[in-house]
Amino acid sequence: MTQIRNDYLAVAESAAALVGSAAVARAWDEPSALPRLSVGALANHLAGQISFVSLVLPEPPTDLPAIPILDYYQRVGWIGSGLDEPFNLRVQRGEEKAAADGPQALIARTRKALDGLRDTLPDAPPRAVHLPVWGDWSLSLDDFVTSRLMELVVHTDDLAVSVGLPTPPLPPGAVDTVVVLLARLAVGRHGHVDVIRALSRAERAPRSIAAI
Repeated sequence: MTQIRNDYLAVAESAAALVGSAAVARAWDEPSALPRLSVGALANHLAGQISFVSLVLPEPPTDLPAIPILDYYQRVGWIGSGLDEPFNLRVQRGEEKAAADGPQALIARTRKALDGLRDTLPDAPPRAVHLPVWGDWSLSLDDFVTSRLMELVVHTDDLAVSVGLPTPPLPPGAVDTVVVLLARLAVGRHGHVDVIRALSRAERAPRSIAAI
């Protein structure tokens, strides 16, 4: 098993535990730390980063060329987009609709997906994966898993903050992967000078170097 898959499964396990916590269930219908998402909707979005991989993994390989992961983030339309953009509206409405099933239904779905990934992801052969919403390109399986790992890390923090729990610890490898990816995305959005200043010079730091 590659290191990225090992880190992904560890973080997915932690995320699933948070989704299944009593604190999340109690706050299900309350507003989350993210605008326009309830705690239940955010929990569904977080858990979706587990079920997403479980749905993609059984799909047949594609012969479309695999692009680098940074190119993938240059092609998506949601980075830096407003809350009223079509993509974000679809996410808001879709996750709120899914949350209507309640916490127990989500816990069951997430546990089933994670149990399946423990069996299938470690030894899955290297290959390219393609989603219908993409163009005539694909991502390597491990780059796709990396993108989901980043989502898990970011939204686990969002959900923990939403219900007043400490953010769960992360494996060192997951920290390295996600911090490097976010730093590279931040450089792409803001330029290297702003990112370097934000990390090294408080007196000259820009107000934000948010990567996504």
